[in-house]
Amino acid sequence: MTKNDCYQVGHITKTHGVSGELVLFLDVDEPSEYDDLESILLEVKGELIPYFIESIAIVKGSRAIVAFEDIDTIEQAERLLNCGAFLPLDELPPITDETRFYFHEIVGYRVVDANEGELGIVQGVYAMNAQDLIAMDYQGKEVLIPINSDIVRTVDRTNSKLNVTLPDGLLAIYMEEDNKQQPDVHGDEDDSDED
Repeated sequence: MTKNDCYQVGHITKTHGVSGELVLFLDVDEPSEYDDLESILLEVKGELIPYFIESIAIVKGSRAIVAFEDIDTIEQAERLLNCGAFLPLDELPPITDETRFYFHEIVGYRVVDANEGELGIVQGVYAMNAQDLIAMDYQGKEVLIPINSDIVRTVDRTNSKLNVTLPDGLLAIYMEEDNKQQPDVHGDEDDSDED
């Protein structure tokens, strides 16, 4: 199983105690939905390895204390620090609400603005601390669209379409930036004419 077949639920942040338990940070909307996991995939040295869970307890917000089978010492646990934690995509609960979506599911969707019409294709999503962003290919350029309910209105799963209302001037900013970055090929000639 590869990362393309999975979604990340979090990562191991630190050890807990001396008998091999670990703290798993759950980077999900509802951590409590993961309190009965039987196994999880950890990314160890670039490979996803299945680990069977002896016990898991959600302790504070998004933190869980996890005990894995065959991880009985702090030394064994330390080898798993900072490993990403993944589950297969087919274990994701389906979303029926047209205002919510999983980031991975909208890749390849067409972006349709309420005012401008069809704009481009979703290339990916950047999960950032301050603001999650949709990366859209627009006229060969990457345009970043903030994810919030005022901008991203609905998801049309039947037609692979993301309905948005972009803020005024957002597209123009990206087009202007591109124009500013292009070198002025005739700049030297113009300067010599002025003398």
